[in-house]
Amino acid sequence: AAQFVVSSPGGGSESMQLMYLLSIAAAAKSIKLSAAYFVPDEVEIRTLVAAAGRGVRVQIIVPGHETDSPAVRRASRSTWRELLRAGVEFYEYQPTFFHCKVMIVDGLWVSVGSTNFDARSFSVNDEANLNVYDRDFAAAQARIFEDDLERSRRISLEEWQSRPWTEKLWEHTMGLFSSQL
Repeated sequence: AAQFVVSSPGGGSESMQLMYLLSIAAAAKSIKLSAAYFVPDEVEIRTLVAAAGRGVRVQIIVPGHETDSPAVRRASRSTWRELLRAGVEFYEYQPTFFHCKVMIVDGLWVSVGSTNFDARSFSVNDEANLNVYDRDFAAAQARIFEDDLERSRRISLEEWQSRPWTEKLWEHTMGLFSSQL
């Protein structure tokens, strides 16, 4: 069973965000999210925190230092405090540029496509994702996710909190522009 979801500013621009939010809210065991650009707004943060709060393991892989948009990376990192405190696991991909856009929920449901986890994808850009409800397909995608995890470095709350003040300043500044990135 599969579903093709599109969104564009010309019609249905919030449908992709709604699909992501409903999927996160429905998760019972796990959320594995690979995101080239991860800059959540307050609603998305609260939804992920609520998932972690009900015992869902939330793992997120984002680009490391090798990125096409250092500004987006910094804006992303400015949003992590509440998520890390809630137990959301962040991993930065290390070997090279990372541009995956996949979400796997409960080892059963997968969304893959062009959509980033940010305001531009959810309201400005033309986006398309394929949602697949199939345990075997989800297992195959989860194996790829696990391979990517092995090439990623986990960022703990302690490490995030102890980053240099210059990084905190840059991240805060870029976070102010997150809805435009």
